[in-house]
Amino acid sequence: MISSSSTTFSIKRALGLAVGALLLAGPAAGASRLDDLRAKAQAAIERRDPVSAEVMLRAAIKGGTREDELRAHLGEALLAEGDRSEARKVLEGGTFAPGTEALGWRVRGQIALAQGDLRGAANAFDTALRANPRDSDLWVAIASLRFSGGEQLQSIEAADRAVALDPKNARALAFRGLLIREQYGLAAALPWFEAGLKVRPDDPALLGEYAATLGDMGAYRGMLIVCRKLAQVDPKNPRPAYLQAVLAARAGETDLARTILQRTGNAFRDMPAAVMLTGVLEYRAGNINVAVEQFDRLVRLQPDNLEARQMLLRAMSRQGSDQPLLGRFDKDAMQATAPPYTLRLVGTSWQRLGNKARAEALFARAAHPVAHGPVPLPTEFTAAVLGGAYADAPNRAQTAVPYIRALLKDGRNDEAQAAADRLRDANPGAAEAHLLAGDVRTMRGDAAGALVDYQNGASIRFNEPVLRRMDATLRALGRTRDADSMTSRYLAQNPQSLLAMKLLAAAWAREPRRDAYLAISRALAARGQPQPVQ
Repeated sequence: MISSSSTTFSIKRALGLAVGALLLAGPAAGASRLDDLRAKAQAAIERRDPVSAEVMLRAAIKGGTREDELRAHLGEALLAEGDRSEARKVLEGGTFAPGTEALGWRVRGQIALAQGDLRGAANAFDTALRANPRDSDLWVAIASLRFSGGEQLQSIEAADRAVALDPKNARALAFRGLLIREQYGLAAALPWFEAGLKVRPDDPALLGEYAATLGDMGAYRGMLIVCRKLAQVDPKNPRPAYLQAVLAARAGETDLARTILQRTGNAFRDMPAAVMLTGVLEYRAGNINVAVEQFDRLVRLQPDNLEARQMLLRAMSRQGSDQPLLGRFDKDAMQATAPPYTLRLVGTSWQRLGNKARAEALFARAAHPVAHGPVPLPTEFTAAVLGGAYADAPNRAQTAVPYIRALLKDGRNDEAQAAADRLRDANPGAAEAHLLAGDVRTMRGDAAGALVDYQNGASIRFNEPVLRRMDATLRALGRTRDADSMTSRYLAQNPQSLLAMKLLAAAWAREPRRDAYLAISRALAARGQPQPVQ
């Protein structure tokens, strides 16, 4: 059976071929006609009709135009259709005509990047750069590559170059907005998205990011307006449904949120935020087995996601899966730093299995938690086992981070600091590398040194993990006013940040700021996060 979408595609292709044959019948097109054809194909891609661009170009080739003359543009059209395999086949099938090399190599790089081949993408972009260093779209692609590779500072520099080369490049404005959102906050990003939408008001990617940013800021009415427009200009785009499901979930409308989310099909199946949302909604709806499956999948996708582990623990406890729960979380409860929540749920499982002594010991620890500083996340292997892989690639996070954790576990803090500093210095554009170096300094008791690393990380990417570290470090150094000022500024940029509200509430509860404390407590209570009145 042929689907309606396949039928539509075939009709478009047939019409395009017919039109192309009429326009391009006769001998191979001359230079002016080639330029006109390329411009028409580019215009079709820009208006999100790459099928018309493809059939137009194929008709020209069939009519006698050399494929090399149109290879780059045909590859771009195929990539815009989502057919990476065919696009790659076309692009690698020959050379690019003079003047089209930059486009051809850029598209080859974009395909490699989409397939996770960062080295291949870098090589292709380098070749494109030699052909045309002033291509704004190329610099957007380079910015995307650098961000994917963890080079956040270099990504910002590339995005700035793209905007400087073409201040009306909507793609460049959109990507710079994404980076601004990471670097400075939600409110600071809005003008960039709005500037891009002035140039391309119907661009689906821009509309999606604008809607998501409005939603994260709590501007739900504006988000819904933008979602409706996105659904109009791109009816098959699943993002409006996802964003509306998030909004319904935040409002406590579980059934509505589940219904809306189901409309997205498998579009967001492997997106961690969507997996978490699905798990939470199924848990709320009482479908505990499904919730456990979702949280378990998320933990496998992100083993260091502590929130996901807590949600899995909670769902397994409610499910009554005591033996599997203990197999997954009893080691967590044995850690001296285990949170009271973990201790209580693991203790409940031991209690249900009849081990009263073990349960009571865990309940006692939960009732009297011990204050502790930051601790490294656990690692399965020792430093001796991980040392070989680290020695081969000391500047890569995949080998350095587990090794540093193992060193800290063994009490070899000075060696851990040296390894963390080496990783940071080898990756100065990665905010996480600065945070890791600061974390090790914090564990060694060097708060002042840690603050410098955290500030350097924050200058690249200022998100909640950075906020938590800087707030704690400033207060440990006695700089409470600076901590309050910084956290208040973060909250102004990200008005829905529960973490920022909780940090301020905890600080103001201990100071003569009763009115401010009560105001922030009311804001938390309105979001389902009641604070005890001090």
